[in-house]
Amino acid sequence: MKGTQYQARMPDANGVIHYSDEENRIWADLISRQLECIQGKACDEFMTGLAALDLPRHRIPQLSEVDAVLEAATGWRTAQVPALISFERFFELLANKQFPVATFIRSREEFDYLQEPDIFHEIFGHCPLLTNPAFAHFTHTYGKLGLAANPKERVYLARLYWFTVEFGLVNTPMGRRIYGGGILSSPGETHYALSEEPEHQPMAVSDAMRTPYRIDIMQPIYYVLECIDDLYSLAEMDLMALVHQAMALGLFEPKFPPKSQAS
Repeated sequence: MKGTQYQARMPDANGVIHYSDEENRIWADLISRQLECIQGKACDEFMTGLAALDLPRHRIPQLSEVDAVLEAATGWRTAQVPALISFERFFELLANKQFPVATFIRSREEFDYLQEPDIFHEIFGHCPLLTNPAFAHFTHTYGKLGLAANPKERVYLARLYWFTVEFGLVNTPMGRRIYGGGILSSPGETHYALSEEPEHQPMAVSDAMRTPYRIDIMQPIYYVLECIDDLYSLAEMDLMALVHQAMALGLFEPKFPPKSQAS
C-alpha cells in the first residue's frame, strides 16, 4: 500500500481534536470554494444532507458533530482512522455503519488535489449523502459483501464503489447531477464530469466492475443512475453473482494511457 506524508490528528481526553489556525483556514477556503462550485451541479439529495449537517465554515468540524446528524438520520456514524487503512478494515467499518474519516487536512501545496482522502473529502464529499436512506443502505450492503469477499472479488467490488460512491452521476428532472464524493470534493472534476468531454453511460453493474480506472486523472467515463433510489435496487441485486460474471468476462480495454514507468 502506498505511503503518505500525512498523519491523522488524535483527539484529547475529551474526544476533541485541536487543529491549528492554518488547518482551520484551509478548511474554510476549501469549503467556501466548493460550496460555490457545486451549485446547480450536485444532486438535491446531497444538498439536503449538506444542509442537515450544517458544517462550520471557519473551522474543521469535530466528528461528534457529524455523528449526531448521521445517527439521527440513518444510524451511521464516522470512525476516526489513520491516513491509510486496509481493505479489510474499510469493509469492516462500512459493514458496521461507520464511515472512515482520516482526521488530517491537506496542505496548501496539495490544495487542489491529493491522492489520499482527507477530512474535507470524507466529511464534505461523502457524509451529506449518508443522511439519505438509499445511499446509506447501499453503502452498508457494500461493506457487508466486501467483508465476506476474497481479495480478487474485492478488486471488482472496488470498481463498483469507484463508479458509484466516489464518481457517480444521476439523472434528475433538471438534468444530470453529481452524487459521487470524489467529484463533489474536487472543483476541477465537478466541472469536468458534467461536460461533454467524458463518456456517460447508464449504470450497468457488471460493466462498472469491468471498467479500469486511475485515481490520478479525470475520469474518461462515468456511470449514471436514473435516480438516487436506484441504489436501493443495486443493493438488493445478487452483487456477488455479478462480480463472478465480471471476473469471467474480464476487464474492458482502459480508456486512458498507462502510467509512465516513473510513476
